[in-house]
Amino acid sequence: MGNLGMQELFIIIAVSAAMGVVLNVVPYWFIFKKAGYHPALSLLMIIPLVDVVMKFFLAFADWPSLKKVGG
Repeated sequence: MGNLGMQELFIIIAVSAAMGVVLNVVPYWFIFKKAGYHPALSLLMIIPLVDVVMKFFLAFADWPSLKKVGG
């Protein structure tokens, strides 16, 4: 293995960051959808500290999908 140039290093970092975003957003997309909220709220999981707030929101909010089913 030789030394990585700046371009190769940038590509590795960019691909890793994109994978991290996808692995964080996609599961929450389905969670928000199943909970009855707009799935695009999962994009907020990219923003630091907002993701923590959104996790608490999901944990303690009344889910609209459960209101439809159980009443």
